[in-house]
Amino acid sequence: MREGLDVKEGTDIRYSLLGLDCPNCAAKLERELRKVNGLEDINVNFNTLSVELPETLAEEARAVIKRVEPEVKLQKTERFQSRSDSHAEEEEGHYSILVIVAAGLLFVVGLIFNESLHNMPFSWAEYAVLIPAYLLVGWPVILAAFRKLAGREFFDENFLMTIATGGAIAIHQLPEAVGVMLFYAVGEYLQDRAVDHSRRSITDLLNIQPEYANLKENGGMRQVRPEAVEVGQLIVIKPGEKVPLDGEIIEGTSFMDTSALTGESVPRKAEAGEKILSGMINGQGLLTVLVSKPFEDSSVARILELVEKAGERKAPTEQFITKFANFYTPIVVGAAVLIAVIPPLLVPGAVFSEWIYRALVLLVISCPCALVVSIPLGYFGGVGAASKNGILVKGANYIDALADLDTVVFDKTGTLTKGVFRVTEIVAKNGFAQEELLAAAAGAEIYSNHPIAKSICTAYKENTGNEISDDQVQDYREIPAHGISATVKGRKVLAGNDRLMHRENIIHEDCDITGTVVYVAIDGIYAGYTVISDELKPDAKEAISRLKQLGIRKTVMLTGDDRTVAEKVSRELGIDSYFAELLPEDKVNKVEELETGIEDRKRKKLVFVGDGINDAPVITRADIGVAMGGLGSDAVIEAADVVLMEDAPSKLASAVEISRRTGRIVRQNIYLALIVKAFFIILGTIGLASIWEAIFADVGVTLLAVLNASRTLLSGKVAIAQAIE
Repeated sequence: MREGLDVKEGTDIRYSLLGLDCPNCAAKLERELRKVNGLEDINVNFNTLSVELPETLAEEARAVIKRVEPEVKLQKTERFQSRSDSHAEEEEGHYSILVIVAAGLLFVVGLIFNESLHNMPFSWAEYAVLIPAYLLVGWPVILAAFRKLAGREFFDENFLMTIATGGAIAIHQLPEAVGVMLFYAVGEYLQDRAVDHSRRSITDLLNIQPEYANLKENGGMRQVRPEAVEVGQLIVIKPGEKVPLDGEIIEGTSFMDTSALTGESVPRKAEAGEKILSGMINGQGLLTVLVSKPFEDSSVARILELVEKAGERKAPTEQFITKFANFYTPIVVGAAVLIAVIPPLLVPGAVFSEWIYRALVLLVISCPCALVVSIPLGYFGGVGAASKNGILVKGANYIDALADLDTVVFDKTGTLTKGVFRVTEIVAKNGFAQEELLAAAAGAEIYSNHPIAKSICTAYKENTGNEISDDQVQDYREIPAHGISATVKGRKVLAGNDRLMHRENIIHEDCDITGTVVYVAIDGIYAGYTVISDELKPDAKEAISRLKQLGIRKTVMLTGDDRTVAEKVSRELGIDSYFAELLPEDKVNKVEELETGIEDRKRKKLVFVGDGINDAPVITRADIGVAMGGLGSDAVIEAADVVLMEDAPSKLASAVEISRRTGRIVRQNIYLALIVKAFFIILGTIGLASIWEAIFADVGVTLLAVLNASRTLLSGKVAIAQAIE
């Protein structure tokens, strides 16, 4: 196994919780750790069997674990270490099977000959056959029960199972006591295998982490761990290899498979001078790459970290079930005690052995494992399936929120449109020539990074074959939300929107031009305007259509562009409403206004979709902030709650579909567990259910719920098609 990643000073370190196999134990451990000063917000991630905490508090955490869960060990680790533990899990599984088989053979013998053994003069023979079977499969449970008892844990599953089977032996129901432990062991084995399989499926789903890098140095090449490569070094990526680190292609041309990052299988051409991201798969070409980021900051490492941490942001459903489990078990145990004691004392003819047996049935049913195992696993699988589709969801809470959208608000430029502008019309006025107009506009826009400014500079170069030199431009000043003022070749130039012309008292008559318009004034005289066009993204119309099919009540577009442009785009895409000519702060205010218009604010949510860090204030303010085209952009990934790695708005509809499918599976497990347990609690109370049925209500239902939760791992077109109803 590779060593853990180096961690920067001041950050939390990831630790594995070795031996943690009980979700109830994980929840209790989290509660106890939060009592430590400095760990009030800690989250125990049962999906990845890990916890993140400051290294300075590791010893205090170990002390808490030793007191609460002595069998659990805290060990510093790296991401998805569980992939390296499969061999140990396999050996443990083989040992468990041998024990179960041996106990099962003794149980069958004792069951077949139970009557004759029970009635023979040497009735101790019944104990000689069944007690060894009981201890073979029950000893781990009994040992854990005594450990819990020492820690005053009276509602632990192991303790309750020991009391239930011990009571069965006391009332001389040996076969049932052995059967409970045997089938409990079988169920636990199958459940553990199913949970492990689900975890491995998720890590395999996200198995984009490269194992090595071909480091080029001293005229040769050697394989090293990606963590060992430093920024500025050269690596070689051979055909078919995963890109280990982010960087810039220095030499070579190839086509890259980006499906692991974006969910799209169409290869992208990559050549010298272009950026390349870790997690991509090289096609046929040989590439030499200059490393631009260390491994821990690379795209693949950030994605894996986000998916892991998603399990720490619990959905409201998970939080409710955790609280419910804290009350459910004590209530059922209390009911079992009352059933064992009160009827024999008050009901004529009632005997203690019969009512104690009924109470034992309730004790077996009392553990809420089906809920506390399957629900977090279901959400974790949903996050994994979304990631496979190029959608990073930062927590299970956002899975729930995406499933209950009311309003979707889009930024226009770069989100619904390509953001690739070009000058399509140049109209000169008041005796100015087109070339003169274009030269003035290009000079005014020379220092701006806005796509519109770049399109004007490009148009000037294409039309004249020349470029404006920056020494020809003085007194450059940006006027927020209006445009630019500058002196170009000794002449005072204003270039911007209609508001700028009115602000500077420039008389003009072209107020109703359709499109994105840049008005230009030279030395206080209106010189004309240029029209800049932007293209719609190919799947923008599909995105709006799919969202409406999914029942989204309202779609809205916000833009700082001209009203005529906004109206045209809105009409073409079928968007319900739009707001144009907005300043950045206006967009935040508009989102707040739209949120107040949602009737069911407790459940229904608003999502804002933007294309980059420029939309960060609005992304942060919305119920759910979605950044699109975030591939390789650290700033975008940090700001948003959901990141669409592919620059395609239709990915949002896919995110909603996956979230709704995940929510349905989680609800199915809740209904399954509660209904089955309630049914058998009633049957057990009135004496119509035995401990055999109780075992099914506990372990059997848990196994079914885990298997059902694993369906959230389905991704791609199959899952999305099944999500549409």
